[in-house]
Amino acid sequence: MIFGGFTRGSGVLRPAGATCLGPNALLWQTGTPGARSFSTPDGGQVAILGPCGATDAELRSLARRPLPEDVSWRWSGAYAVVEQRGQRTVVHTDPAGALPLYATRYEGGWAWSSSARALADLTSAGVDPVRVAVAVFLPHVPAAVGTRTFFTGVKQLLPGTRTELAAGRDLRCAMVWRPDPLPGLAHHRLRSALEEAVRLRVAGDPDLTCDLSGGLDSSSLALLAATARPDSGTLHAVTVHPAGQTDGADLSYARLAAAHQPRLVHHLLPLSAEHLPYTDITAVPVTDEPAPSTLTRARLEGQLRWMRDRLGSRTHLTGDGGDSVLFVPAAHLADLLRHRLYRRAAAEAAGWARLRHRPVLPLLREARALTRTDRAQALADLATALEDGASQTGRGDVRWFPALPLPQWATGAAAGMLADAVHEAAAATDPLPDLDLVVRILVDEVREVARTAAADAQLAAASGIELHNPFLDASVVDAVLRTEVRARPPVHSYKPVLARAMASVLPDALASRTTKGSFNADHYTGLRAALPELQRLADGRLAALGLVDPVLLRAHLAQAAAGIPMSLAPLEQALAAEAWLRTLDRTATTWSRSREGDRRG
Repeated sequence: MIFGGFTRGSGVLRPAGATCLGPNALLWQTGTPGARSFSTPDGGQVAILGPCGATDAELRSLARRPLPEDVSWRWSGAYAVVEQRGQRTVVHTDPAGALPLYATRYEGGWAWSSSARALADLTSAGVDPVRVAVAVFLPHVPAAVGTRTFFTGVKQLLPGTRTELAAGRDLRCAMVWRPDPLPGLAHHRLRSALEEAVRLRVAGDPDLTCDLSGGLDSSSLALLAATARPDSGTLHAVTVHPAGQTDGADLSYARLAAAHQPRLVHHLLPLSAEHLPYTDITAVPVTDEPAPSTLTRARLEGQLRWMRDRLGSRTHLTGDGGDSVLFVPAAHLADLLRHRLYRRAAAEAAGWARLRHRPVLPLLREARALTRTDRAQALADLATALEDGASQTGRGDVRWFPALPLPQWATGAAAGMLADAVHEAAAATDPLPDLDLVVRILVDEVREVARTAAADAQLAAASGIELHNPFLDASVVDAVLRTEVRARPPVHSYKPVLARAMASVLPDALASRTTKGSFNADHYTGLRAALPELQRLADGRLAALGLVDPVLLRAHLAQAAAGIPMSLAPLEQALAAEAWLRTLDRTATTWSRSREGDRRG
């Protein structure tokens, strides 16, 4: 489903098949109704977009003006709130960006939507090559994105803000959410937030399904969902695995979780050669941006079709986002030093050094240096390195941005675009100043993951299933990121906050798991199988944008398929972007004009 609207004017457009949301034509939605709308005493309208745990009575209480600042994270769910009052439209975005919203100028006013692509079709906007370059070469530096989208003239509204849109004015944006530390135990807050997030989805569709990969994230959600089911109901949970491999750690832990909850029905779904990564990636459905599952499209679509046809699934929960929300970056060592927790900093540096097989003192020196470098300076240094052609900006594990070398097949034009984008980010005012380093890093990371997860949800919607990621709910993110520095877990530990939060839910052996499975071997197998098709993609849209050298890219693909050790990340990001760019030629949003006040669908 897609939401959207216009600032007040003489006439508006709607996408084909859209219906009005509320008493006038300024707000609309497509697909299965997913919004609640009500009128306010002053003749305005308030709409809640996306799944929200508030009751109707609680929403009616929002008629007071103005809305409370915490309206977009007060309840469970991934939702935004829109006010239409007089000539103004006010949008309250969720802090995590799990329901990303976009805006563009239109006929002297503003059009906004949950789909950047729909707005691009409205204004005939082209692809922004700078944004594509960042996606391919600097996805690990979310700060370089800013409010850019993949379409020129279309901006993302900053998460966690109150943004006013009015005809003839620039956007007026105020940050209303800050993850300042709260007293109390993070695992208690996390348990409560996750329970509410899962309960909301189960109430919306008692027949939903869940991933059960054997990790802490998906297992926690599956067991919570099984408990939240009606007394007589069972929950279907699915574990995908390579065909012929019915053992291994992931399957063992998944079986352990399933055996722990009698109301959970466990299904094993074997993956065959037709589900390999890179298989027919240009057949991916069109989305607002390259989706993380583009390269594993065959596996995802195979799983979704199987769940839909065999289990009747319409809603599916995943543990995506858990790694980002619960991760503790090495920059935590710098925070410990800033707060003068020297003894703990030394102990945690020792633990991290053992984990990474590194000496302790260099880690502490890196942490000390990081306390003297702010975010803007780190971005400026990165931009300078890109201009100078440096392969690496800084060394070590403790840093603002884990910069990677640009691959040889990146063009000089791409490096220039990246440098300009990073310089722009360095010069911009940080909307969340004076946070601890770890918290600021995680805010960027979580928002990047949440926005791209929305693209994965669009892939799932093309197969008739709603995809939900409760770890990316604003209430869950807020619960974790507000942890005081003294209460944060050690930097070298593996999700102890989640393990403690789920102590009465997970079996002990699973709660103590400290590893995570991987499908990396399948990626190399898929790369070899699809190599001829992938090499044909090298001389495509990215090359036309001047971002890649197709000859060098083809050579690099051949080397990777031959098993030469290298990071697959830049290659995969390029291939996902290339596949996505080709989808834009296939599908466009059709808009039709309607009169303000017309409520017909």
